[in-house]
Amino acid sequence: MALLKIDHDKCVGCEACIDACPFGALSMVDGQIQVSEACTACGACLLSCPMHALNLLKEQEPEVAIDLSAYSGVWVWVEQFRREACSISLEMLGQGRMLADQRGVALTACVLGHKVEHIAAQAISYGADRVFHVDDPTLEVYRTAPYSRALVDLVQKHKPEALILGASSRGRDLAGSVASVLHTGLTADCTGLEFDAKTGLLLQTRPAFGGNIMAAIVCPYHRPQMATMRQHVAQMPVSDSGRQGQIIAVKAVLTEEDIATRVIDFIEEQSEVSLADARIIVSGGGGVGGSEGFKTIRLLADVLGGAVGASRTAVDRGWIPYAHQVGQTGRTVRPDLYIACGISGQIQHLAGMKTSKVIVAINKDPEAPIFNVADFGIVGDLFEVVPALTDQFRNKLPTNFNIVP
Repeated sequence: MALLKIDHDKCVGCEACIDACPFGALSMVDGQIQVSEACTACGACLLSCPMHALNLLKEQEPEVAIDLSAYSGVWVWVEQFRREACSISLEMLGQGRMLADQRGVALTACVLGHKVEHIAAQAISYGADRVFHVDDPTLEVYRTAPYSRALVDLVQKHKPEALILGASSRGRDLAGSVASVLHTGLTADCTGLEFDAKTGLLLQTRPAFGGNIMAAIVCPYHRPQMATMRQHVAQMPVSDSGRQGQIIAVKAVLTEEDIATRVIDFIEEQSEVSLADARIIVSGGGGVGGSEGFKTIRLLADVLGGAVGASRTAVDRGWIPYAHQVGQTGRTVRPDLYIACGISGQIQHLAGMKTSKVIVAINKDPEAPIFNVADFGIVGDLFEVVPALTDQFRNKLPTNFNIVP
């Protein structure tokens, strides 16, 4: 059934909605706009109609409704690797604590692994009231089947209203697997999470359509409400070793014989890029002009002891590898200092760096959008400005200066 209603009495056939539809669901047939089953109810066409002739149909309730009142509490999956909690999950605990306080409910952490009792205690110090600790050799390294089965089993028994995971490679994999088994909704790569005070629904905000709009997504009829959030979007909470909480030991669901996959070895990629941990990032965009132009960017980054970043434009043109990309489709970063060189400041790039503590923009276009988020702006040719900055820093910084941890 089509999800869009067209008031043909108001429609004047201007076809503005056809151009606005990203899915090609609208067409002109015999002088009237028609909508096909390709419509996803994204709403992109609504604002394009000058006659206000378009409306989305109200979502129908499922035939078999679940008892939403049976679900309560906010849960966070705490990812670990080699018996160390991943920083993205500690950020999720901070986000979960805020959400739990909004609802006046407990925050529960789910710690899965082998010999990771210290992470269960760490989760409490970072804000959890309760920890489900599943300890088993089958969970020593991440595999989809045992992890998803354990988490699904916990959710089905204890019924949380919201389940939050970090949008790491493991988190994305686990979230999709768990959501499909539970038949609930999942919003990926959120940039904001909060409960609606009136409806009690989790508002899951994320960029959509190439970052051109911010969509607030809700899951009104299924539980738990699930979301993943990218690293550095939520603030890292402060650990409190004095916090008290409950740690509940839980047995694993699957045995090794039940699991089809085996982990033979880990081969870590060797990369010079460490954008996630860098406290200073110098990024180049389309204004750099080519791969040779990044030599200028790299010199400044080296003098400051920082990392080299890039916009999607620079990466797509082959000037620098994808590992350097900052933005909605690259890395989300939160350095102490972000220097944007020749980057116009499209919303896709801003989504990945606008939470930086200090932003310096260098661009010869005084109207470039990057200046709207910059703390300091320099209007000029980056090939004149950046070398001048490099010389000044080289002369004034101590020889042992290095801010990268």
